[in-house]
Amino acid sequence: MQLELDRVLFVPVGVAPHREIEYDPGADVRLEMVGLAVADDERFTTSRIELDREGPSYTADTLAQLAGESPDDELFLILGGDQAASLGSWHEPENVLDRATVAVFERVSWGRNAIMIKIGRLPGAERVRYLDMPLIQVSSSAIRRRVRENRPIRYLVPDKVADYISSHDLYGAGRTEEAVTS
Repeated sequence: MQLELDRVLFVPVGVAPHREIEYDPGADVRLEMVGLAVADDERFTTSRIELDREGPSYTADTLAQLAGESPDDELFLILGGDQAASLGSWHEPENVLDRATVAVFERVSWGRNAIMIKIGRLPGAERVRYLDMPLIQVSSSAIRRRVRENRPIRYLVPDKVADYISSHDLYGAGRTEEAVTS
């Protein structure tokens, strides 16, 4: 228990401000899949906080709202190394680092040294914590690509989520890159 958290709140992005989500099924569908993924662990919950707020989903705004709703809670923001490295390009990154302890799980391409080169000059970057865990190379874009290529995603996502993706024909299942671009 590296962070000793009482609960983990999963917050799907409402409107992604920095990028378009490829084959996006919509925020409500993403929330439903997150709910399926975490349903069997009582420490995990989902939140509509970014889905119900209009405009771009900025993490700084989400953290401010969470802090306002539960001022006694200590907030942590858990990020993959790739997202942590891009923190400097986020909306109000200094407020993100001020409002929450950023906890990072490293990726092969984004270890702590590479991340600190990118964000080390941000106020509060020295408080970033790195999680001691095996490197697992699973990304949402890789999962969507595998679905599109009719390749299995078992063991990459919970079975309930894989079944949901399949039964709802999400992420361009059966469409290859050639079919998408022609």
